[in-house]
Amino acid sequence: MPSFDVIVIGVGSMGAAACYQLARQGVRVLGLEQFAIPNERASHHGRSRMIRLAYFENPHYVTLLKRAYELWEEIESVSGGGVIHLTGGLYLGLPDGDLVRGSMEAARLHALPHEVLSRDDIAREHPLFHVPDDFIALYERKAGYIIPERAVGAYAQAAMRHGAVLRAHEPVLEWQADGSGVRVRTSEGDYHAGHLVFAAGAWTSRLLPELSNRLTVTRQALGWVWPRRPEAFEMGRFGVWAIDPAPAGDFQGVYYGFPLTPDGSGGVGLKVARHFPASAVDPETVDRSPTAEDREEILTPLRTYLPDGLGPILQVGVCVYTNSPDGHFMLGPMKGQERVTLACGFSGHGFKFVSVVGEILADLATTGRTALPIDLFSPARFS
Repeated sequence: MPSFDVIVIGVGSMGAAACYQLARQGVRVLGLEQFAIPNERASHHGRSRMIRLAYFENPHYVTLLKRAYELWEEIESVSGGGVIHLTGGLYLGLPDGDLVRGSMEAARLHALPHEVLSRDDIAREHPLFHVPDDFIALYERKAGYIIPERAVGAYAQAAMRHGAVLRAHEPVLEWQADGSGVRVRTSEGDYHAGHLVFAAGAWTSRLLPELSNRLTVTRQALGWVWPRRPEAFEMGRFGVWAIDPAPAGDFQGVYYGFPLTPDGSGGVGLKVARHFPASAVDPETVDRSPTAEDREEILTPLRTYLPDGLGPILQVGVCVYTNSPDGHFMLGPMKGQERVTLACGFSGHGFKFVSVVGEILADLATTGRTALPIDLFSPARFS
């Protein structure tokens, strides 16, 4: 039976980064992926994922984000570039709304460079946005986006260059842990290791059924349109953005989008989506064909706030979120299983943390601890 120091189940974004961090330390690591590496059925596809420091969800994340930025720069250098693009980010909404208020709190608490813009400032400096008179905005220059497919590919290739063994199209059938380590059976054979990392995204509860009542998979639509004035939305003139139309206590998600990339690396056209858990689905049977509701969700923020961005839809995509009960990650040791580490429940906002989660998973798998603050994410909080 082939033996490794660590087995990582799921070589999507988190798993690929973990394999890289382990392999570069000389750890014998096996990564097992049921689909291709990378693939469009995982949570990491979509051509662009936002990265930002002024984190409205919880200021606790900012320390991890600072380290994530450092590690994104590292893989950018290792891969030859094209993974991360800093464009500046504009977050608009009511002063007491979750997006603006939370972003300001994080920026001030962590002394992050930022600008607070009045309604008049928005009209003067960002005239493409048509917002109500009572809106304000926060702008941060260090926001931007990551191309997820390139990131996963870069991490997977770098991991293999350091000696990691990655196997695609090899689903895991079962696993068990005992005093001698962990055993994993796949469609192709059996493997043994000293430690096991679960980074299986929407498929986590298939192998860990005890988490099925704590992880909810939802179907999320995203789309690309051809704007009326494409030149106004090109990268360099236009950055990433998010809009929260609701007052505090009535959070119904944020609309968000990205600039038009001249080379099409971010998708052809202007990408728009809504960040909010949608309908619960089974990842195996989720309908990925576009619906009328999907199209309306894409066009609504353009029609309302960015009229010059309105235009014909070029593509509608579907991805999945794997949501925890409180919207925070589940990252840490599995209760009662000292040889097993969990990385799941990233709730639609985890991709920007891929680089640092890879480092954390490597720390936990090799030493059982990490110097980075992850207490908020302990899987044991739901026990």
